Amino acid sequence: MINIGLLGCGTVGSGVVKLLASNRAVISMRSGQEITIKRVLETAPHKVLDLGLGEEVLCTDINELLADEDIHIVVELIGGIEPARTYILEAMKRGKHVVTANKDLIAVCGQELFSTAETHGVDFYFEAAVGGGIPVIHPLKQYLGGNHIKEVIGIVNGTTNYILTKMSREGMEFNQVLREAQELGYAEADPTSDVEGYDAARKIAILASIAFNSRVTLDDVYVEGITRLSPLDIEYGGELGYVVKLLAIAQEIKGRIQARVHPAFIPKHHPLAAVNGVYNAVFINGDAVGELMFYGRGAGQMPTASAVVGDIMEIARNIHRGTVGSVSCTCFYSKDIMPIDELQSKFYIRLLVKDRPGVLAAIAGVFGNHQVSIATVLQKTSGEEYARLVLVTHYVPESDLRDALTVLEGMSIVSEISNVIRLEGETR
Repeated sequence: MINIGLLGCGTVGSGVVKLLASNRAVISMRSGQEITIKRVLETAPHKVLDLGLGEEVLCTDINELLADEDIHIVVELIGGIEPARTYILEAMKRGKHVVTANKDLIAVCGQELFSTAETHGVDFYFEAAVGGGIPVIHPLKQYLGGNHIKEVIGIVNGTTNYILTKMSREGMEFNQVLREAQELGYAEADPTSDVEGYDAARKIAILASIAFNSRVTLDDVYVEGITRLSPLDIEYGGELGYVVKLLAIAQEIKGRIQARVHPAFIPKHHPLAAVNGVYNAVFINGDAVGELMFYGRGAGQMPTASAVVGDIMEIARNIHRGTVGSVSCTCFYSKDIMPIDELQSKFYIRLLVKDRPGVLAAIAGVFGNHQVSIATVLQKTSGEEYARLVLVTHYVPESDLRDALTVLEGMSIVSEISNVIRLEGETR
C-alpha cells in the first residue's frame, strides 16, 4: 500500500481525493498496489470531512504529517512559494517522494528542488504544473528525449485565451470580456497574473528548461500582456489573414535560448489558431519528430487532478520496483539567454496619423532609414483630420524597429503609435 500525505484540499486537492476514490480499482491495478490518502494538511476541516474522509485523516500541523514514516508520497497543492518550498524540501530530506502542481515554485526554485531530490534519492514530479490535464512534461522529457527541440510554442493560459476568443468572435472590448470572465469564474478577482502574462511566463520557463536542457527561470522570460489589445487590432489582423493569441514561446537559436510571452498574430491555418475558449495547447517542433501538438483543458479541478494522480501512480510503480524515476533533472547545460532586442520577427504596427499628402512617404522614409522594410500597408479613415495606418514589416531585428518607432513618436504627423504586435508561425 502507498500512503499519501496531501498538502491542501482546495479545488485541485479535492479533485485528487475524488479521482482516487472513484477510480480506485483501476488505479490500483495500473499502479501495482493500492493508493490511500493517509493524512491531509488543511486549515478548513470541512473541506476534508465533506469529501467523506474521516477526522483521523485531518492534520493541521505539517510536522505531524512529515514525521509520519508510513507516508511515502507528499502531494503539495497549496501553491505559492512559501511555505510550499520549505514543506517540499523537508519532505525530500525525510525520504518522501513529492508531486506538485506548483508552477510558481518550479519556475523560481526549480534547481534547488531538483538538486535536493537527487541528493536524497526521491522522485519529484510536476506534470500538472503546465497545461493542467495535458500530458506534456513527461513526453518532452522522455519520448521526445532523442530530439533536438527547435521550439516550443504554447497557448498555456485559459483565461487570456477565453478573453481573446470572445473579443475575436464578438468584437467586444477587453475590459468588457474580462468582467464576464470573472463572473463565470474563468478569471480571478485580481487577474494580473493571467492578463499580464506572468502565469504563462512561469510555464514557458519550465518547458524551455526541459526542451533545451538548460535552466530557464521566470526572470529570463520577456513578458507582455494582452491589456493593450483592441478589437481594431483583431479586425485588421483578420483582414490580413491572422488570428491573435497570447503565446508563450521558447526557441534555441545558435546555442542561445530565447523565452518570451506576448500577444502575437499567427496565420489562420496554423494549428494553434483553432485553439479557442479556455482550452490550452503546446506546439513542439523537433528535428526528428517534426511538428506535433498537445491539446486539451489546461486547468480545472479534474483535468489538473488527472495529471497529479498520473504522477502519483508513476511514483507508486517506482516504489514497487525499488527504484526512482529514470529521468530526473535534465538541465545539463548552461546556455545563454538571448535578449528580446535581438529577436528577428515580422511586426504589425497600428498608427494614428495626420490625414494629409506625404505622410505615408515620410513614415516609410523613417522605417527605411532604420533598415525596416514594409511588406503591407492598410489605410483606414478615422475622421476628418486623422487616419489609421496599419503596416506589416518584413523580418527585422526588434532593436531596429524600436529605434524607428522612437523617431516616429517625436513626429508631429504621428498622433499615436496605437499598438505593435509580433507575427509568429510563418515559414521564413
